Amino acid sequence: MIKLNLYYTSHCHLCDLAESILASLSSEHDISWILIEIVDSDELLAKYSTRIPVIERLDNQTEIQWPFTTPELIQFLVI
Repeated sequence: MIKLNLYYTSHCHLCDLAESILASLSSEHDISWILIEIVDSDELLAKYSTRIPVIERLDNQTEIQWPFTTPELIQFLVI
């Protein structure tokens, strides 16, 4: 299973879109993710405020940030 963090904030339509892409991929691939609200942490807010949504692989700590397409996300996940 590929485990991910999805860094987001509420009322972010791009974040919703990124999660929707993940959801569509999860129906065919073994992936799971945790939503991490960046406004809950000053450190995360400083790091991601202009980059969200950001998806991080937990196995190697690599990140992909918006904008990305479904094929780009698949390539990032290597699935």
